[in-house]
Amino acid sequence: MKNVNIYSDGACSGNPGPGGYGVILEYNGHQLELSGGEESTTNNRMELMGVIIGLEALNQPCNVTVVTDSKYITDAFNKGWIDSWQKKNWRKSDKKPVLNKDLWQRLINAMEGHNVNFIHVKGHSGHHFNERCDKLAVKARQKFE
Repeated sequence: MKNVNIYSDGACSGNPGPGGYGVILEYNGHQLELSGGEESTTNNRMELMGVIIGLEALNQPCNVTVVTDSKYITDAFNKGWIDSWQKKNWRKSDKKPVLNKDLWQRLINAMEGHNVNFIHVKGHSGHHFNERCDKLAVKARQKFE
């Protein structure tokens, strides 16, 4: 299997408000940049969309490392929240419904066939790819302002 890095970030002006995401797929020294957004959304939805779009761009099974500044995403997988939510019919430990269930399900579907690991990086800390993804996300968001 190919080893692919997916770097992703989301941006939102207001929460909810106009939002965007930026994604960079890196494979074997090559990079592909993707971005998009919505007129009325939340930051967490844009963070999720970035990862989803990156995974959906893959056309064969890969070993994927997802690098994001979203603890919402990394903790959901690395701390097992996603498994718990599914077992509890998409309810959190406080029995309230999981927000963004539609995107979590789409993300799970996009992961099928891939080996995916999630790594958290601190946002706006000089990480080259995270900074570039932020610029892509902000530019995409600005189209809706």
